[in-house]
Amino acid sequence: MSGQGIVQPPLDPGALETLRDRAERILAEAKRQGATSAEVGLSLSQGLSVTARLGEVETLEFHRDRGVSLTVYFGQRKGSASSGDDADASISEMVAAACAIARHTGEDPCAGIAEAELLAQQIPDLDLYHPWALTPEQAIEQALACEAAGRSDARIVNSEGATISTGSSLRWYANSNGFSAGYPSSRHSRSCVLVAEQDGVMQRDYWYDSRRNASDLADVQAVGEKAMQRTLARLGASCPETAKLPVLFAPEVAAGLLGHLVGAISGGSLYRNASFLKDRLGETLFPDWVSIEEQPLLKGASGSAPFDHDGLATRQQAFVRDGVLSHYALGLYAARRLGMTPTGNGGGVRNLSISNSGETQQQLLKKMDRGVLVTEAMGPGVNLVTGDYSRGAGGFWVENGEIQYPVENFTLASHLGDMFRHLAGAGTDVDDRGNIRVGSLLIEQMNIAGR
Repeated sequence: MSGQGIVQPPLDPGALETLRDRAERILAEAKRQGATSAEVGLSLSQGLSVTARLGEVETLEFHRDRGVSLTVYFGQRKGSASSGDDADASISEMVAAACAIARHTGEDPCAGIAEAELLAQQIPDLDLYHPWALTPEQAIEQALACEAAGRSDARIVNSEGATISTGSSLRWYANSNGFSAGYPSSRHSRSCVLVAEQDGVMQRDYWYDSRRNASDLADVQAVGEKAMQRTLARLGASCPETAKLPVLFAPEVAAGLLGHLVGAISGGSLYRNASFLKDRLGETLFPDWVSIEEQPLLKGASGSAPFDHDGLATRQQAFVRDGVLSHYALGLYAARRLGMTPTGNGGGVRNLSISNSGETQQQLLKKMDRGVLVTEAMGPGVNLVTGDYSRGAGGFWVENGEIQYPVENFTLASHLGDMFRHLAGAGTDVDDRGNIRVGSLLIEQMNIAGR
């Protein structure tokens, strides 16, 4: 197979110096073409991905990409352009395109790069770069082993494949107010998606792990077996009766619930009047035992970054403290639109977590007694303008604090405000694979629309 025996050499962090020099040249070119200020982001990324399906190699892909994005300002007028080619001629054309756009746009009083005093002064090393010297043969072997572990039960009748991937990137951001910084990062993953059948009815489920350091990944056998267990557990699912009952969100679904909170407190939603939490700072949203904070400086964590997309320092901060909404998540532009102070959240929140109630998932099931454990939520049915929540779901029926059987094809409905207010528990079973680090979340009551 083409590509076998090749190991991509790791990205050299020293190449950040090259990105820095190129950023300075781009800013100088923007100034030469008349821009009063400018900001530029450059990236270099590479990776390898292998997917095995039904015991055969389905895909083997290498990638190596470059990217440049530029925003120029002519006073309060803004123009942006991007390119995948960082050759001098292409850069000159990109700058000219951005400047032409800026000259023909209207003024925006909130447009512009960050003031020098707001920019990050220190760039800590967050231990984000751990390249993985993975050969295609090794990736193929791992993908085949992962899928084989998942297909070891006869009820697994099909597979969407097991994938092994590794990727690294270098990123640099600079602006004409003197900020210029960058850092390397890596991300590696193992995943498996399976299909099981019972009595002519098929069920699909998956599992994955994703880490900055490949040595921290769950082994291929464990990923495949977990995907198999989850898929088999769905066999024989039925539609539950319509009822009002407690609902326990498993960690992988609970992350989405906190994601809706993030969407509602983010600057873009707020200045567009598209959030039910606008003008609600200082109000009690959750029980008083709940605090929700971001920790963007956690070493080696999925969402960590030393500065945001505007060049402002990231910092640990609470958005909810003792149940009270204490901060919005604001990038520079949104903060200006709202007449508020930016919070270092250009590009979003990083490593969001919620205080737990000291209970395991099993203890939360006992506490719930009778209700539904939700392991899958589907569809876009969340309206951040009104706070209305309505999503298709699947999971397990619970009686006397014990899982009884799988359920599917039902809808969960409530209001996000009610769900937050009636949060009855947050588990210690924290899923730390992604940017939102949360355990199981127990909601006192929701509408379950089934049969």
